Amino acid sequence: LSLCGRTQIVKVVPKHIEHFSKFSPSPLSMKQFLDFGSINACEKTSFVFLRQELPVRLSNIMKEINLLPDRLLTTPSVQMVQSWYIQSLMEILDFLDKNPDDYKVLGEFVDALVTIRNRHNDVVPTMAQGIIEYKEAFAQDLVTNQNIQYFLDRFYLSRISIRMLINQHTLIFDGSANPVHPNTIGSIDPHCQVGDVVQDAFHSAKMLCDQYYLRSPDLILQEMNKKKNLPVSMVYVPSHLYHMLFELFKNAMRATIETHENSNNLPPIQVMVSLGGEDMSIKVSDKGGGVPFRRIENLFSYMYSTAPAPQIGEYTRPPLAGFGYGLPISRLYAKYFQGDLQLYSMEGHGTDAVIYLKALSTDSIERLPVYNTTALKNYKVSQEADDWCIPSKEPLDLRNYKVANHACSAV
Repeated sequence: LSLCGRTQIVKVVPKHIEHFSKFSPSPLSMKQFLDFGSINACEKTSFVFLRQELPVRLSNIMKEINLLPDRLLTTPSVQMVQSWYIQSLMEILDFLDKNPDDYKVLGEFVDALVTIRNRHNDVVPTMAQGIIEYKEAFAQDLVTNQNIQYFLDRFYLSRISIRMLINQHTLIFDGSANPVHPNTIGSIDPHCQVGDVVQDAFHSAKMLCDQYYLRSPDLILQEMNKKKNLPVSMVYVPSHLYHMLFELFKNAMRATIETHENSNNLPPIQVMVSLGGEDMSIKVSDKGGGVPFRRIENLFSYMYSTAPAPQIGEYTRPPLAGFGYGLPISRLYAKYFQGDLQLYSMEGHGTDAVIYLKALSTDSIERLPVYNTTALKNYKVSQEADDWCIPSKEPLDLRNYKVANHACSAV
C-alpha cells in the first residue's frame, strides 16, 4: 500500500473495528463443520457466513491488541502484526456488498482468503520477536507479564480459529480434493485414527532427534477403546493433533537423552490412548528426569520461555528447541475444541503429559475469545497484597524470635 492509501485505511479502520467488535463470535461445533462440509456444502452459504464472521473475530481480538502496554504495542514487530490484521480486515470488508450469486465473486473470495492466510503465516514468530524486543528494552513487572500472558493466549487461540474457518472454506471450495487425505472434510478427518497420528508425530520427532543426538528412544504405544475392541478413532483435525504430539515427543526425547546421556540404553517413551464415553485422552510418559513442581506453569508462559529462535549452524542452545512457544500453543490447540493439555512431573523421574479431547463431535465446540467488560478487567489487573503469608527466604533466628515473643507476652 502507498503511504496515502495506508493513511486513508488507518482513518476508517477504527470505525469498522468498533462496529464489528460489538458482535460476539459464533462458535461452531465439530459436527457443524462436518455436516456443513459433507452434507450441506454450499459455497454461497459459507461466503455469506464468513464475510460477516471473520470481521467479527478479527475485530474482537484487534480491540484487545490496543489494550497492550504502549511499550509493547509500539515495537516494530507488533506494529507489523497489527498492520497485517488491519489489511486483512479491509480486504474481507470489500466483499460485504458483493453479490453471493456471482460465481466470479465466490472465486475472488477464495483467492482473498488464501492471500490472507499466507500473509498471517509468520504471526507467531513475529509476535514472539515483539516480546523479545519489549523484554530487552524494558524492565519486567509481574502484573504486566500476567496481562501479556492473558492476551497472547486469547490472540493465538483467535488465530487458530480464524485459520480453521479459512482452511475449511478454501479446502472445500477450491475445486479439488486433498490427494493425501481424500476422505477429509476440509481439514477435518471424520475417522481420524489417533494411533496413526501418534506414530507420524513420533517418527518426525525421532528423525530430528537422530539428526542432533545420533540416537533416540523407542515408542511403546497402547490403545484402550471402551466402546469397541478396535483402534481409537474420532472426528478431529489431524494437523492439530499432530502439532500437539510432535511438541510433546520433542520435549520427551530431549529430556530422555540428556538425562541418560551416559547410558547405553534409553528408556522408551510410552503412550497410552484411551477412548471413553466423554473423553479421548492421550498420555505421553517419559523417564527424562522431570521438572520441579514450581516450574510447571512457567513452561506455559510466553514471557518466561521466549528466546531468539536458533539460527542454522548455531548449537549453543539445546537442539529441538525454538521460541519456547511449543507447549503453550499446543495447549491452545487442545483447548480450541474444549479439551486441555496438562503436565504431571516427578522431579528425578520423568513427566506425564496428558492431552484431553472431547470424544463426541457434538461436544467439540470452538472456544473463542470475546471482547467485553470482563475481558477489559483482565487488562486492568493491579498488584494487590497477597492474602497468603509469603515464606521468608532468610532463616529465622529462633533465639531473637524467643526474646521478642517473651517481651510481647510480658506486655
